[in-house]
Amino acid sequence: MTEPARPTIDTLLHGLHVETDQGDIAFCGVNLIEVPDGKGGLTRIVVDTGHFGRGVALRRELAARGLTASDVDVLLLTHAHWDHVQCIQYFDNAVVYAHPEELNYISNPHPGDHATPAWTKAMLDQYDIRHVREGDELAPGVGVVEAPGHSAGTVAAAVSTADGLAVVTGDSIQNALVAQQRRNALVFWDEEMANRSVGKLVDMSDAIYPGHDQPFRITADNEVEYLVDFQVGFTGTTRDNPGLSFTDLALDPIISPAPPEWRR
Repeated sequence: MTEPARPTIDTLLHGLHVETDQGDIAFCGVNLIEVPDGKGGLTRIVVDTGHFGRGVALRRELAARGLTASDVDVLLLTHAHWDHVQCIQYFDNAVVYAHPEELNYISNPHPGDHATPAWTKAMLDQYDIRHVREGDELAPGVGVVEAPGHSAGTVAAAVSTADGLAVVTGDSIQNALVAQQRRNALVFWDEEMANRSVGKLVDMSDAIYPGHDQPFRITADNEVEYLVDFQVGFTGTTRDNPGLSFTDLALDPIISPAPPEWRR
C-alpha cells in the first residue's frame, strides 16, 4: 500500500536579524505548509506573516507559486510581536489561530516590552482569532507545541514531513546559535521558561525553521547544518562605504522579562 503523502514546508520569506546602531532589522521567517487531503487537494497553512514592510515581498513569493494570501486556509501566529503579525490583513480567507495566553497578554503589555506596541490588541481585535494549545492539530500531521518564555503564549508548529519532524518555531528559537546554546536571545516574559522551550524544541526536532534565520538542523555533535544557502541583498550602500562595518555574530541575550505581577 502506498504511504499517504506527508506535509511539506516551503519558506516564503527567510528570517533575518541584523543588529545596527540605528535599531534592528527584524525580518521573521514566513513558512507555507501544504497538507495533502488524500483527495487531490491541499490544506495550506502559513506560520507568521512578517511585518508590513515585507508585504510586497510576501505577495511576490506567493504569486511565484501561483497563489495569493486568499488561498491560505489557516494562519498560525506563533506570537503577537509586531514583526510577526502585521501582514495579517492579507489573509482574508484564513482561519487564524494563536495561544490564549498571548491574546490575553496583549491587553496589558508590560512596560519593558518594546515588541508589543500598545496598538497590537486594537489591530488583532479586528480578526476572529481562535485559541490553540499544546497538542491541537491544525491539519493531519501538523500539530501545535507550546513554547512560552520569549512571550507569554509563544507556540510552534510541529510538522511530520517525509524527512522527519520539522518544527516552525517563531521566536522560541530565533536562530541557530540559540539552538546550539539552548538559550533564548530575546526574552520578554520569563527567561527560565524561554530556555526550557528552546531545549524542548531542539530535542523533538529533526529540522528547525527559526524565527530569524534560515532553516537548519542540529547534528549529534551539536553542530549547525543549514538546509538552504543564505541569500540577502542590500541596496543604497556598498561594503566599502565609509562608516559601514561588519562584526561577528555573538549571542548577547536581551532579557526584559515581565515582572511577577504580569506573570500571575
